Amino acid sequence: MTNTKSNIVLIGMPGAGKSTVGIILAKNMAKEFIDTDIMIQTVEKRPLQEILDSEGHMALRAVEERILMTIDCHNSVISTGGSAAYSKRAMEHLREYGTVVFLHLNFEDLLKRIHNFETRGIAKREDQTFEGLYHERYLLYTKYADITIQCCDLNQEEVAEAIQKEVC
Repeated sequence: MTNTKSNIVLIGMPGAGKSTVGIILAKNMAKEFIDTDIMIQTVEKRPLQEILDSEGHMALRAVEERILMTIDCHNSVISTGGSAAYSKRAMEHLREYGTVVFLHLNFEDLLKRIHNFETRGIAKREDQTFEGLYHERYLLYTKYADITIQCCDLNQEEVAEAIQKEVC
């Protein structure tokens, strides 16, 4: 019998390591790797920050939802953008064929990793701080996660190993 949830979907804040861990995990588990931020940029033919600058954060979220709804794959590791969890429709779609893994880092550790908050292409309100965004999104990530990996004090290879142990 084939596992209908053959995908692993990584969610979490920008800087949590979704893309890097996703590549390692895909290699270790012989899966395809999909980075939805790259998909958005490829389809839109422009960087995420350009979408934010010209149309705003809600436009980026709408584009992201549209792209996420097109994903139809199996046996893949899917690294989502940090704002993917704002779309209930997209998260339900991804959960249908995948196990959702929340890569959790505490706020202080994220601050050490994110130095380009204003120019990184993060879908947020103009008046929103990184800390406010962290607390808002944390609730969404925990809502949709099947598995939460505490990434503090782990390197990217260790995070990938922890995910593999949890899903196998």
